[in-house]
Amino acid sequence: MNHGAGERPHLVVIGGGFAGLWCTRALASAPVEVTLVDRANHHLFQPLLYQVATAGLEQESIAYPVRALARSWKGTSFRMGEVSGVDFAGKRLLLGDGELFYDYLVLAAGSRTNFFNIPGVEQHAFDLKQLTQAEELRNHILLLFERAAREPDPLRRAALLTFVIVGGGPTGVEFAGALRELTQHVLSRDYPEVSPGETRIILVEAASSLLSAMPPELREYAAVKLRDMGVELLLNTRVVGADAGQVTFHDASAIQSRTLFWSAGVAAAGLADRLGVAQGAAGRVVVHPDLSIADHPEVFVIGDMACLTQADGPLPMMAPVASQQGRYVARVIIGRERGETQPPFRYIDKGAMATIGRSSAVAAAHGFRFSGYLAWLVWLVLHLYYLIGFRNRLLVLMNWSFYYFFHERQVRLITGDDDHR
Repeated sequence: MNHGAGERPHLVVIGGGFAGLWCTRALASAPVEVTLVDRANHHLFQPLLYQVATAGLEQESIAYPVRALARSWKGTSFRMGEVSGVDFAGKRLLLGDGELFYDYLVLAAGSRTNFFNIPGVEQHAFDLKQLTQAEELRNHILLLFERAAREPDPLRRAALLTFVIVGGGPTGVEFAGALRELTQHVLSRDYPEVSPGETRIILVEAASSLLSAMPPELREYAAVKLRDMGVELLLNTRVVGADAGQVTFHDASAIQSRTLFWSAGVAAAGLADRLGVAQGAAGRVVVHPDLSIADHPEVFVIGDMACLTQADGPLPMMAPVASQQGRYVARVIIGRERGETQPPFRYIDKGAMATIGRSSAVAAAHGFRFSGYLAWLVWLVLHLYYLIGFRNRLLVLMNWSFYYFFHERQVRLITGDDDHR
């Protein structure tokens, strides 16, 4: 390391998501100085973004100021900024408004939506990575109902009320269920001019089943539950194009729709492409078993940016992987300062889950499989537990409780002047 005798090494962590935050937290009170850098000033609990988009939660209930966290962690500071690159030789982090020198660097910039270069999709699809996107999607949904309520032409009205969701993973399944409940139980009362039967929600998946990481019986349970709720499933179906009013599929069929929601894939954040290092699938940075990169043992890549292959292939781009990697890298750095070594990183799979709607979910963990009400309760408890901040937990619990007992969602606000989609 290039720090002098008696000096505390300077560690820079890029990204305030699950990986970066858990790493920074684990280094609190360690003999290092930590600077956490992010372009946003808040940690965002992305697994609940879809509930902001479907009027179930306020934006601020799933975000927490990073500076409030940093001030409670000894030796930690926060800098808001956009990372433009890294000078590995000079151990410099390049920012839009300056630079930072480091002894250790942890890159945890997360991921971006992968549109697979399908014509028109990136230009016309909604995705959920930021709070502003969730608010934009909520505005869009509510504005469509405002327009449909006064649209006399049946074809245009049908397109306004048709929602195409691409991707049958947890995000797609959860969004489809939440959107169906919003339209059927809440917006049907707000807009008596629109019959609940007029609204179509279509979930498109290229594979033969939903939730491919789940056991077969849970996949089937999810499919049956969604169909019972009125969600249409198009399996073994690929999107090959989209424009402002239509989604086209591989068999040349098309659906007229003003809403395309994309949850069919993710890729490493754009920073990974600017590092000049080896990359794997989805642009992820190839790392050693200790999550460092080749020729630079002081630089670590964790979370969605990291490509580490274990028994069943590359580790998935999921929050549990990111959190475990963040804690692991903190142990590696502390150990190096003490002259100790750590065993290679091993991901401990604690299971997967997805909620389908009110009182219904699927969960698989440690050989146990749950579905229905019990799985839904487990899902609720775990998501509340991993939220940052007591106030946020309380707000989310109050919103969920209100909806559970009254079937009402309070955040039906159109906050934009117009819909540009």
